[in-house]
Amino acid sequence: MSDIKQLRIRQPDDWHLHLRDGNVLEAVLPYTSAHFARAIIMPNLVPPVVTSADASAYRQRINRALPETDTFQPLMVLYLTEQTDPEDVRAGYANGDIVAAKLYPAGATTNSAAGVKNIEAVYPVLEVMQEIGMPLLVHGEVVDAEIDIFDREAVFIERTLSRVQARFSGLKIVMEHITTSDGVEFVKSCDRNVAATITPHHLVINRNAMLVGGIQPHYYCLPVAKRETHRLALVEAATSGDSRFFLGTDSAPHLDGAKESACGCAGIFNVSVTLSVLAHVFEAAGKLENLERFTSLNGAGFYGMAANEEMITLVKAGDELDVSEKLDVAGGKMTIFDPKFPLLWKVKA
Repeated sequence: MSDIKQLRIRQPDDWHLHLRDGNVLEAVLPYTSAHFARAIIMPNLVPPVVTSADASAYRQRINRALPETDTFQPLMVLYLTEQTDPEDVRAGYANGDIVAAKLYPAGATTNSAAGVKNIEAVYPVLEVMQEIGMPLLVHGEVVDAEIDIFDREAVFIERTLSRVQARFSGLKIVMEHITTSDGVEFVKSCDRNVAATITPHHLVINRNAMLVGGIQPHYYCLPVAKRETHRLALVEAATSGDSRFFLGTDSAPHLDGAKESACGCAGIFNVSVTLSVLAHVFEAAGKLENLERFTSLNGAGFYGMAANEEMITLVKAGDELDVSEKLDVAGGKMTIFDPKFPLLWKVKA
C-alpha cells in the first residue's frame, strides 16, 4: 500500500448503471448523483425502453427524482429489439434523446426477454449506428442451455461479437461488464472502436464469494463472477491506464426480498461504495495515478464527450466506511455491496 492519503481527480462518470423506476429510482438515484456527473442508464425496465420517445419519458422521470441541488446528467439508451426502427434510432440520436443502443441476447439477464434472438435481424439498425457514430453496448453472453454459465462470455465473443465486429468494423462497440481474460484479450485485439466497462465488484470478488459457505445471494450478478485468474486479468486491465477500459458500475438494485428468495434476482447495488472500492484496488496494484483515467477520462473519450471540469477529493482515513446499514426503500430493504475488506478511502464532502 502507498503512503498517499489524499487524491484529487476529475469528477467521475458511470458508463453502465441501472436506476430502475418508481420508488427504487427515487431511493438509489441520490447515491449516484452525489458522486457522478453522468451515467449511461440501462433500458431494461418493465416495459423496456424501446423507442426514443420512451427514452425521453424515462429521462424526465429521472430528472424529477433528482435532488434539487444536483446537476447529474442521465445519458439514455435504447433497448435493441428485432423490431427496432433504424430511423427512430437515427432521429433519437440526432436530437439527443439517446446516446447508445443496448444489445441484450434474449433471456441473458434481468428483464431481457424482449432481447435479440437472431443477431442478423438487427443488422439494418447496426448499419445506421455505424453511419452516425452511435455506440452499441453489448451484454456479451450466449444463453444456449448446453453452454456452461461460466463459459457464456467466451463463447459469445467467438460466435457473435467477433462476427459483428468484423462485419461492422466502423461501429463503436462497448462490451459491458466484462468478467474474463477472454473479454480483456478481445478488446486488446481490436485496433479501434471497441472498448469495455468493468465493474467494481468484478474487480474484487471471484466465484467463491457467491458459492463458498452456502449460496451468497448478495454476490450473485450476471454475468456471474468467474475464477480468480479472470479477476486478476480485469484488475490488470482496469489499472493499466489503457483508454479502452473504463468504469461501468453495473449497480443493479433489488430489494432483499427479491435477492433472498428461492429464485434470487441477479444484481449488486454498489454505487454508494464504488469509489472507495476502486481506490483500494488501484492502491493495492500500485496504480493510484491511473484511477482518474479509469473513472473520469477513458469513458468520456470513447463517447466523444469532454471530461468533467469539476473535481472531487478522495481521502484515506483511519475509520472504515460502514456498509452494514441497509438502504430503506418503500416496500423493503436493500443491501449495499460489501467487498469483505476495510473501506478506508472516502469521498470528501
